Amino acid sequence: MARAKRAVARVKRSASAPPIPAAAETPAPADTPADAPPAAIADKSPPSSLVAGTNLMIADIVLRSAGSLLRNRAEKGLLAASSDGDYDKAEADRLIDGRSLAASVALWGASRIATRSPLGLVVVAGGLAAKLLYDRGKRLETNRRARKRTGNNG
Repeated sequence: MARAKRAVARVKRSASAPPIPAAAETPAPADTPADAPPAAIADKSPPSSLVAGTNLMIADIVLRSAGSLLRNRAEKGLLAASSDGDYDKAEADRLIDGRSLAASVALWGASRIATRSPLGLVVVAGGLAAKLLYDRGKRLETNRRARKRTGNNG
């Protein structure tokens, strides 16, 4: 019912609007050739393809590649600027560019799970928190053992 009302309103508006002059009736500026397209069409960029699906694929490829480049640059920058100072630029490049296929698939899967549902986000965030706590515990344990060794030897 609402769709029919919108269609009737559209027809009423178009009937009351003044007619749009054809391209031949519109006076062209003096410096443009007679066979030039109308200004309204010339202002728009032409699509890469006349097929809408192809244009969507092109846009998807461009956006994904730009996002991938940006993500890699951000990851390398975060590693190089880490507070520990463990990674120089070459080491950060090696870590990011040298990922195995399994690591890439695991990261992709975790990101898909996290973006699909709130429960997936909780699961992935919980796993990341557990990994962070595990790594921190291992580092503290290593430091404790190193202190014991130096304390016993000296």
